[in-house]
Amino acid sequence: MLNKYPHMIEEIYLAKEIDKKLFSRLVKLNVEIKKPDNKKAQALARGGNHQGFLLKVKDYEFTSFSEIKDGDFVLVLAGVTDVGNIGAIIRSAYALGVSGIVISMVNQISAEGIMRSSSGAMLDMPVSLSKDIVTVINELKQSSFSVYGAHMSGEDVRDLKFEGKKALILGSEGMGLTNRVLNMCDKKIKIKMQREFDSLNVSVASALLCDRMR
Repeated sequence: MLNKYPHMIEEIYLAKEIDKKLFSRLVKLNVEIKKPDNKKAQALARGGNHQGFLLKVKDYEFTSFSEIKDGDFVLVLAGVTDVGNIGAIIRSAYALGVSGIVISMVNQISAEGIMRSSSGAMLDMPVSLSKDIVTVINELKQSSFSVYGAHMSGEDVRDLKFEGKKALILGSEGMGLTNRVLNMCDKKIKIKMQREFDSLNVSVASALLCDRMR
């Protein structure tokens, strides 16, 4: 944040002493620096691990879906609500070359929580919100995307080749993808297990699939 997005920093909270060189950089930002006690700092972190250093930043602006469709590798999260998982997904997706992410089938989402759990990767990854996944899939197909749904009954991702514009759809760990969504996909894919097990954490599965598909 300090190196790439200093313009987004509105306030700085220091609950402990920091390196003098770092403090000098913070002063040059010309924003207010506050020094809360540990109890106040923990309240500001809202349960997160603040390590004595917190920033108040400008509100995150989600990307329009029309811009997401300009990419060539889109990840769609269908009903995934845990901000920790979403943040981890965004972090690995950014590292693995995904061009944009759509969070779908959720009523509310905490951009602040996702930002924190993504370690800031959310600022570099275009993320869009859309409640209607049917529309999302239809528009992706109309934009020449091949749509792949993650499901235990799918083909082993290692046996497939992925060319052209592609979209991967992942469901929540509890519910997975609905039959309606699966029927709209061009193909179902899975991670073949070496040992018998029902599923992987959704963020781990996302990273493995994205790595195989890129």
